[in-house]
Amino acid sequence: MQIAELSVLLVWAAATALTIALVAFAIDLGRRTEARAEAHAASMTPAAVGAGGGSTPAPSTTLDAVPPAAPRRRTAGIAMSTTWLGTALLLAAIVLRGLAAGRTPWANMYEFTMVGTFMALAVFLVLNLRRDARFLGAFVTGLSVLFLVLGLNVFYIAATGVQPALQNYWLVIHVGVAISATGIFTVAFVTSVLQLLRDSRDSGAPYLQRPGFRWLDRLPTTASLEGLSFRLNAVAFVLWTFTIIGGAIWAEHAWGRYWGWDPKEVWSFVVWVVYAAYLHARTTRGWDGRRAAWFVVVGYACVLFNFTGVNLVFNGKHSYSGLTTGS
Repeated sequence: MQIAELSVLLVWAAATALTIALVAFAIDLGRRTEARAEAHAASMTPAAVGAGGGSTPAPSTTLDAVPPAAPRRRTAGIAMSTTWLGTALLLAAIVLRGLAAGRTPWANMYEFTMVGTFMALAVFLVLNLRRDARFLGAFVTGLSVLFLVLGLNVFYIAATGVQPALQNYWLVIHVGVAISATGIFTVAFVTSVLQLLRDSRDSGAPYLQRPGFRWLDRLPTTASLEGLSFRLNAVAFVLWTFTIIGGAIWAEHAWGRYWGWDPKEVWSFVVWVVYAAYLHARTTRGWDGRRAAWFVVVGYACVLFNFTGVNLVFNGKHSYSGLTTGS
């Protein structure tokens, strides 16, 4: 078996492991919701009412105090373990892809998808080491599986060399930083979407009041979600700024000009403007809550279009006969 074929098998294995993690995260979230509902019902029973006064409710029961807590921890443990496994398998696939191609493995859309997905998973795992971020697990792993399957079935090309313009150390720096920013933008996007859903449920949106959406009550507060998204986007914005600066330097070296209004250059700048406006509006204009979250959603939509739409629809200097750079 060739190294490139083994890399593909490892990507499929990673997608399988992440699918298991997705299911486990979903079960964990559902059990946490059921546990809270049972705890709330128990607190409303007559036995839970204080003896001194019938109108005094019992102290609120924490999730860890109810019986379903133990299986919840086991399910969460399975979810985290398989996420680590899937991420490790994906890293091995990326390394083997680089060995098969004899270069840095992020010179086309398939490779950008692989490495970008790995970065999103890495951001989630590192974030979970610092705080309990397992509420993001089902959504980050779900997007990861979607991206990997799309990469394998839509963007895949054989592992080959690159055009002369890409044979430069800036391929490692410029595209590598862009991938890192994209991974962070992905986790921030998930956080903002959850913020919007939680806020809509708290505001009484009829559709989200259905029992199937009770898991939203287990999420952190909207303020906490917004704060997390803001911090992630701030870091990603700095990296994206360096991406544009590095790209301009590389363009001058490769094509003799810093800026040429190439479609990829234009849309990379559009992404920068949207996130710059978001950060400015939130820090100086008081734009928070839903308005800030929608800003993040629009920004991530621009990131996705910059990767897919610009590469597939427009023809520019960033297109190399199927070897399309991801940034």
